Amino acid sequence: MDYVLLVLGLVLLIVGLLGCILPIIPGPPLSYGGIILLHLTKFGDFSTNFLVLFAILAVVVTVLDYFVPIWGTRKFGGTKYGSWGATIGVILGLFFFPPIGLIIMPFIGAVVGESIKGSDFEASLKAGLGSFFGFLLGTGLKLITSLIMTFYFFKEWL
Repeated sequence: MDYVLLVLGLVLLIVGLLGCILPIIPGPPLSYGGIILLHLTKFGDFSTNFLVLFAILAVVVTVLDYFVPIWGTRKFGGTKYGSWGATIGVILGLFFFPPIGLIIMPFIGAVVGESIKGSDFEASLKAGLGSFFGFLLGTGLKLITSLIMTFYFFKEWL
């Protein structure tokens, strides 16, 4: 049974890493699932503190991934209209055209929101770029988190 759990853990790690890039798949929670499966075998023995810390990290990074594009919109000069547009874009992107929708819909939403406010095209585009850079930042945070979990998985296993 240990080998079955080990293989399932490896599969979760791989899917978790892919999920960091494909927005529809929750990467860090899946990577964490791989850590848990290894912990349940004779190959791994993680401390309770380690497991709790990485559970919290997986949840926080996953939740942040939905808010960082909105933060990016604000950071690049977007107003509440752009932030609302990016928020609506994230929500629409979850349901329509995944996974590409999660990449472009916050951008489009921020641009549309700023345009509704009456901002010129350049300011609207800048807010949209902030949303896109926020998306990239969120993706990077997820990827780093999942890579760290992958490192500890292999460190413990081997």
